[in-house]
Amino acid sequence: MAGEVLDGVTSDPVTMGWMVGAPPPPEKRILAARADHMRFPMIRWSYSNMRSFVASANVAAGGTGTPYPRALRPELAEVRFTPIGASETMSIEEALIRNFTDGILVLHKGTVVFERWFGVTGPLTRHIAFSVTKSFVGTLLEMLVGEGRVDLAARVDEVIPELAPSGFGSATIAQVLHMTTALDYSEDYTDPNSGIGAYSAALGLTPRPAGYGGARNLWDYLATVPGAGVHGEKFTYRTPNTDVLAWIITRIEGKPLPQILSERLWQPLGMLGDADLIVDEIGTPFAGGGLNLRLEDLLRFGEAMRLGGLGVIPEADVARVRTGGNPAHFPKATYPDLPGWSYGSQWWHAHDNHGCFTARGIHGQTLWIDPVAEMVVARFASHPIATSLANDPHSVPAWGALAQALMA
Repeated sequence: MAGEVLDGVTSDPVTMGWMVGAPPPPEKRILAARADHMRFPMIRWSYSNMRSFVASANVAAGGTGTPYPRALRPELAEVRFTPIGASETMSIEEALIRNFTDGILVLHKGTVVFERWFGVTGPLTRHIAFSVTKSFVGTLLEMLVGEGRVDLAARVDEVIPELAPSGFGSATIAQVLHMTTALDYSEDYTDPNSGIGAYSAALGLTPRPAGYGGARNLWDYLATVPGAGVHGEKFTYRTPNTDVLAWIITRIEGKPLPQILSERLWQPLGMLGDADLIVDEIGTPFAGGGLNLRLEDLLRFGEAMRLGGLGVIPEADVARVRTGGNPAHFPKATYPDLPGWSYGSQWWHAHDNHGCFTARGIHGQTLWIDPVAEMVVARFASHPIATSLANDPHSVPAWGALAQALMA
């Protein structure tokens, strides 16, 4: 109906009939040439099918993984909590719909206790994780630090001379890792003229505008990002930092990032399935947000981080990740619903009495780790608003309520 505002129920991709038919009727087709795959409500189908729209490289699993045991507790859907800034409570089930959830798994002491799937997303789906990808990259970088192969105090241009002309060149690797670089770059998803727009054009995630003359791959683009200010003074969320980290990792390892992910994490952790990593036209990986994987494999990564690495990620490296960043560098005005938090090693840290830390991606992608409650939550979503600020008021207290219910 014209003018209808779609919610988590009415936007269901099965109900809407996207890409159904042989061929699908014109009004139900999602076309990369029109950037349909990045527009709501089509994203409710496309985020579970990104290989249909963009190039990707394979992250191979070893074929040895087994699913987590299940002891499902459907009553957890009725756990109630009060959203941030609200006076009325809502249930976990209501929050899942409100936040356009595609799939959720809750692991407690190594057993899946809650599992829900929506729309076209299921256990075998490789759903895009967006910036959750950053936490995989940050963890790999910390592993190289632990091996003595990366010096966090070194300048970026000492490892990647190609970035000497850019704002990244004079930053230390630690400043890139914790996103305290000072750059002339804006990550405003609502402004097509912001830095994220030029970054996306270089990546080719959506069609480039007519007459486009900018960078046509991520490595060329990174060399054009100028500096602005003094490094190390404050945290500012900027995705290209992660691509610089990936460049450092691949330069040191001498292998493509998908192969490193496979050898370092996917195979030794026993992931259940292969993953896809979006690449640009020359094969540069979209390290800042291009990972597409199964939800249970995301859960497995979180459980490894909860349990000290499981012998795959060295315990000392996990400990550095879990330390977090400097809360004094965290801009309170930018994240009003995350008081006392920090950003460090490409992870978000609550610094609460449970030591919670999380990987987050636009449109609602989440990996939430609560060490005290022995709980890990993995969620895929396709929220119409990109920024996590749109779902934090419901999601953050929901995870706390689940933890309390599991500890009771």
